[in-house]
Amino acid sequence: MDETPLEHERRAKVARWRSEGREPYPWSFPGRVPTEGVRGRCRSLSAGQEAPGEPARVAGRLRALRVHGGTAFADLDDLSGSLQLILRTDLLGEGPYHAWLSDLDSGDLIGAEGRPALSRRGEPSLVVSRLDLLAKAISPPPEKFHGLQDVEERLRRRYLDLLSSPETRARFRARSALVHETRTFLEEAGFLEVETPILLPLAGGGAATPFSTHSNYLDEELQLRIALELALKRLLVGGLERVYELGRCFRNEDLDVTHSPEFTMLEAYWAYADYQDMKGLVERLYARLASRVGALLPDLPAAQEAARAFSEGFQTVDFVPELERRSGISGLIDRTPAELRTLARAAGSTVPDDSPPGVFLDKLFEHYVEPHLLRPTFVMDFPEVTTPLAKRHRSRPGYVERFEFYFRGVELGNAYTELNDPDEQLRRFEQQLSARVEDRFAYDADFVQALRYGMPPATGIGIGIDRMVMALTGTPSIKEVILFPLARRRSP
Repeated sequence: MDETPLEHERRAKVARWRSEGREPYPWSFPGRVPTEGVRGRCRSLSAGQEAPGEPARVAGRLRALRVHGGTAFADLDDLSGSLQLILRTDLLGEGPYHAWLSDLDSGDLIGAEGRPALSRRGEPSLVVSRLDLLAKAISPPPEKFHGLQDVEERLRRRYLDLLSSPETRARFRARSALVHETRTFLEEAGFLEVETPILLPLAGGGAATPFSTHSNYLDEELQLRIALELALKRLLVGGLERVYELGRCFRNEDLDVTHSPEFTMLEAYWAYADYQDMKGLVERLYARLASRVGALLPDLPAAQEAARAFSEGFQTVDFVPELERRSGISGLIDRTPAELRTLARAAGSTVPDDSPPGVFLDKLFEHYVEPHLLRPTFVMDFPEVTTPLAKRHRSRPGYVERFEFYFRGVELGNAYTELNDPDEQLRRFEQQLSARVEDRFAYDADFVQALRYGMPPATGIGIGIDRMVMALTGTPSIKEVILFPLARRRSP
């Protein structure tokens, strides 16, 4: 790899340190505290005053160094924020002070020990009595105020995006906290976290193209899961009454602002409950998550808006009446597949001609209704042809007990009263398979066999974690909430 003159100069400093018997990449820096701890000790101080008590040790990345004669000011960043370091010749010594000024570069990882203080200008600071180089940065970091401007470069080298953007770091910290909050909520509600297989003989539970691979040991073709559903419902058959899984799923399909071939899914299943029970659970979960994101990101307007919106609750609309109202098309539930295909084509759909009728209805809904679902909204009671795994509606022939919920025009989750009649499940699978030349609704014979042993009445839900974070933080692309999204390779 060719080095720039600046990188060559930094590498020479590493060589000089080692020639002098000093290690530019030491093994540890014990006793460090987050910079927020030092800032906290400064809150009660007056300008120019040092905090009493023990010295503090901090570590992080050097951002800038400003020299004013015998005093220098350095900006140090760690995950908790930024802290000013004050370097003085009277504390470090004349020779070491100037040596450090010569040796340090922006991007270096350093450790500092000293006393918390409020500078004369009122800036929380650490008056440094000792410095340690923890890792010499051979390559300089991206420019502080603009960071990486090339979107594809930010995705391919997320570490530089995180390094240069406090907003990116805050977003992924929020994502981690929201996932933790989700787990806590479900465990408090009595759900058991489980793990199910990623490699399967047949990837079912949805209409998607799976990724395929080969087991050398078994000499069998396997598929990566596209959903968690069928494995989790087998656990209901086995007597685990409330289960959930947070895990990766894989779909060999397009990548756009709301879809990724590799994504994180939450699925939860609840025996002896129905979709109305799940509706209440989702309302409580999202009210809690929105409140949490508002606290995590107090300076992000989109997060504050989400906190307000979910505190006001969900609105509810019915799938077919809302679609007919928005589109001006009547009698949708009685239309033939050919008529639905023509209507979907007129709305700009490009799905294959032999798609099941439910796919055409979904595309019409996506075109006419979804852009208007800006508030938290439950869409209730779908036509049976859209959903092979949901239980028929108890009072509306031709419909199933299903809801999806939306916010800011994006579908965030999908829930059913689960189909547990093995004969009806077999009929639905066969109906979906016969509707398409391409087999996208996988027929899982073992799942039908499991239902023959009796699955209790149940409800289940799937929530895309990536979309959840997008919606609650107002992030416009799914790539920006996945740490390492799939991206095209750079052209040679």
